[in-house]
Amino acid sequence: MEYVLTTSALSKKYRKFEALKDLNIHIPKGAIYGFVGRNGAGKTTLIRVICGLQEPTSGEYTLYGISNKDRRISKARHRMGAVVETPSIYLDMTAEDNLKQQALVLGLPSYESIPEILKLVGLENTGKKKARNFSLGMKQRLGIAVALIGNPDFIVLDEPINGLDPQGIVEIRELILKLNHEHGITVLISSHILGELSKLATHYGFIEKGHIVKEISADELDAICRKCVRVEVDNTKALVRALDRMNLEYEIISDKEANIYGEVILSKLVSQLDSENCLLISSHEMDENLETYFINLVGGTKDE
Repeated sequence: MEYVLTTSALSKKYRKFEALKDLNIHIPKGAIYGFVGRNGAGKTTLIRVICGLQEPTSGEYTLYGISNKDRRISKARHRMGAVVETPSIYLDMTAEDNLKQQALVLGLPSYESIPEILKLVGLENTGKKKARNFSLGMKQRLGIAVALIGNPDFIVLDEPINGLDPQGIVEIRELILKLNHEHGITVLISSHILGELSKLATHYGFIEKGHIVKEISADELDAICRKCVRVEVDNTKALVRALDRMNLEYEIISDKEANIYGEVILSKLVSQLDSENCLLISSHEMDENLETYFINLVGGTKDE
């Protein structure tokens, strides 16, 4: 698999505080990578490091296979755009002038891509309106537009839907999907709104106390989070025989517990278990989602 970004034992210390600790991450080309963690877990620190805003204390990262210790890393960063913490925009400028300013900073030879970028983010009709008079959602879209100057194929978005109203969230979601699906841009997105992130991400990385505790694809997560009935019995071998006769899909969790998938008619299950002299001790429906998966993975509540 081809990766846009990888890190190897990446660490970042601030005096005695270790914000990143031997962090390993792998972002596949073409992915929308959901970066999930509590406040203070290290998400923004990693983003700042890979954007070149801070240097790691130890370890390394690669962009397009080029190490941060290689002189060519600066050139590799030209292929990425980022919105870190808050959009980097000039409030007293129009949307068009903001993009022109960024083009100047990057040393681009012309402004010919600006009308297309403004149309892409839905700001083509803002005219002479200053950015200070934009809604929060418009400011976020302008920040993304600024990140798109230079035609990057990897963008990093730090909490892009934080504080937005429902309409603004939908607009940012549709924009991210368009950038990924129609323009082939790989996206790293951190967000506390996990329900919304689950509508976007193709892959996830879960960070806790500066360390990646799990990387998983959306397909793998969907398989784990399937609806099922969790049953407890006094003999799982007998349970297996009963479930096989009923042609039900199942997963044995322990010597007493199992997950049963599909439609389970408990009266029929009990009857089958009786024939095996097996006792059904308890049963309850399981319906895990991204948020509950995250909480179960790291323990406690999402933002404690």
